[in-house]
Amino acid sequence: MPTATRATPDVESLREPQRWFPCTTEIPRAVAPTPWPRAERPLAARVTGAGRTMDLDEFLDVTYTTSLVVIADGTLVHERYFHDVGPEDRLLGNSATKSALALLVGDIPDLDVDAPARTFVPELDDQACGYRDVTIRHLLAMTTGVDWAEDHRDPESPAARLIAPVREGKGSLREHLLRVPPGRTPGTSFTYCTADSLVLDWVRERATGLDFTTHLSRLWQAVGAEHPAVVGHDPHGVAMAGGSLAATARDWARLGWLQIDGQWGGRTLARQEWTDASSRPGEPFLHPGRLPTTITTHAGFGYHWWPLDDSGRRVTADGMRGQFVYADRDRRVVVVKTSAWPHGDAWADMQYRDLCYLALPAIAEAVTG
Repeated sequence: MPTATRATPDVESLREPQRWFPCTTEIPRAVAPTPWPRAERPLAARVTGAGRTMDLDEFLDVTYTTSLVVIADGTLVHERYFHDVGPEDRLLGNSATKSALALLVGDIPDLDVDAPARTFVPELDDQACGYRDVTIRHLLAMTTGVDWAEDHRDPESPAARLIAPVREGKGSLREHLLRVPPGRTPGTSFTYCTADSLVLDWVRERATGLDFTTHLSRLWQAVGAEHPAVVGHDPHGVAMAGGSLAATARDWARLGWLQIDGQWGGRTLARQEWTDASSRPGEPFLHPGRLPTTITTHAGFGYHWWPLDDSGRRVTADGMRGQFVYADRDRRVVVVKTSAWPHGDAWADMQYRDLCYLALPAIAEAVTG
């Protein structure tokens, strides 16, 4: 891990984003909030990675942790905050938002994941549009084959230009999507692509008649969220469904809990067939260890969730700069870890992420023994 010069955590760029997103909508907290039952206890995990074994405190420190919330069998057993972050702060999940989107897509009645996206969004039916021949499954698994480079460090990259309408409050997200060109044959390769998430959200909106914030509001009520959430969108009200959700750490944990089996308080909010399918890598090249090494050697890709094993029993949401909602579906443990690590050095960023992929299972194992 980089140690020579330790950067000061840039917490404010990840906390309460309505202060600097030009256009946001607040998702109300539940009418009847249901706080997690609490039985807090010390947590002694050992994390092996980056060439050494470290205790939990060292891991949390070297990865610039801002919050850690651990849920075991529906009970909050460990909670800590750092760098002046508190339990009521809404923390930007960046691409962890994509996993929330996956839960909403699973709510589409009688969803056929092999249906062409243009069935729902005829605007995509153009020879010049990279999404003309992709299916919903391709969007979910980011195997669309579109010509794309996900590089937020380069202000002129397609990814940076895509999010500009949300960052600057000008322009249209969906106009950008129609200009993404085709590349490889859909279904034959993986490319991490936030544009795929936004097309997927467009399909979800057409299939349900609900915009992202309205659909998420229904879920927020159903899981008894304790605090309002915040979603950033463009001036036309189209949410950045691939990266703009901010919520408290405890409320992020509710999404991880749903991914275990789709149940909340004895009610089915997500079909288990969906949580199973979205947690599993669907192609050989999506299995853990087979993604491009510039992303990670420890995780694969399911339906907008990152499995850490071939069967999808251990899975995480993952957002830029260290935002994780990890679910051990067999142990029934959820670990939320938010962070504020520096992003400028791509090599260091990958090292931080890989260390977290090793640490999150170790934390879940330490909880259950």
